[in-house]
Amino acid sequence: MSDLTTPSSVSSIPFPRLRPWLAVVPLLLIVGYLVLMDNGALSQAGPFLHELMHDGRHLLGVPCH
Repeated sequence: MSDLTTPSSVSSIPFPRLRPWLAVVPLLLIVGYLVLMDNGALSQAGPFLHELMHDGRHLLGVPCH
């Protein structure tokens, strides 16, 4: 009889190679939200941060006004 539990052609996901992506992707999502979607709700730190995000939206071609 053949062993049907673990076929030899199935490879496992290499978790050590995915670990850096698991750290980088959430960080990119947070930065993307702050630059693309935040219109002052989170950038109450002052006009410099607001203008930096505003210019980032223009740089990426996202309409903001």
